[in-house]
Amino acid sequence: MSISGLPKQVTIWEAGPRDGLQNEPGTVPTAVKVELIERLVDAGVSHLETTSFVSPKWVPQMADNAQVMAQIRRRPGIHYQVLVPNMKGFEAAMAAGAEEIGIFTAASESFCRRNTNCSIAESLERLRPVCEAALARGVKVRAFVSCIAGCPFEGEIAPAKVAEVTAALAAMGAYEVALGDTIGVGTPGKVRAAVEACAAQVPLEKIAVHCHDTYGQALANILAALEVGVASIDSSVGGLGGCPYAPGATGNVATDDVVYMLDGLGVETGIDLEKLVQTSWFISDALGRPPASNVARAMKAKCAA
Repeated sequence: MSISGLPKQVTIWEAGPRDGLQNEPGTVPTAVKVELIERLVDAGVSHLETTSFVSPKWVPQMADNAQVMAQIRRRPGIHYQVLVPNMKGFEAAMAAGAEEIGIFTAASESFCRRNTNCSIAESLERLRPVCEAALARGVKVRAFVSCIAGCPFEGEIAPAKVAEVTAALAAMGAYEVALGDTIGVGTPGKVRAAVEACAAQVPLEKIAVHCHDTYGQALANILAALEVGVASIDSSVGGLGGCPYAPGATGNVATDDVVYMLDGLGVETGIDLEKLVQTSWFISDALGRPPASNVARAMKAKCAA
């Protein structure tokens, strides 16, 4: 059953291999990461956060970034994005053959200082030469804005601030900006307000949402964004990952749950849910625990019955 006004097709940005695994407490073997990526592509995922070129001192889980890039099978039409924090990370990504990068900042001054040791304005200036260098080499740039619905240090964040930062990133050349509810405190009204504020500054087709499910609101928040016209959604297979600032947080919304909802709404994703759930159990088994995805657990139980 479809709901009028929703996009007919949605792009799923799979965050599991990068945003998911980098928040896991243990280090995952390179071969497992590569197989995870291959399984996701086999399931129909066309846009992935593949790895991150950040200092292994701060994110040891991504220390094998170059090896991952060297071992994956690059397939035509698949977006293998890598996250870079600065020029050093960008150059390392280029040496590894990356063709698309992700950059990030926040809508909260306090969070930005805790996460990148600088103000929002300073972070944007740091990112400017990265964008210029990427675009000069024909490398696509996608951006992320953290704390669009709330901050662990400042509380609620004004939609106008989210729009200001989003517009700055778009002006630098980011073809899309993902609005991140980093600690999962958003509700449909807050997410809708943030999206609408941004859409007044940049074209709606440049806006994506990245929802965490800490308070169980992620699917409702995604639906609210879809109703406004957003057609690009970040999610993580099996609900991989979490938020270090919210103890007990369940982390990223599960791609399995998002695809199940979209299938039910008649919205196309190009993703085979059964293969996706099998992938969810593959990586969860490798981590030694069941997936956070309700759909993955329910489908396995149904098969067992």
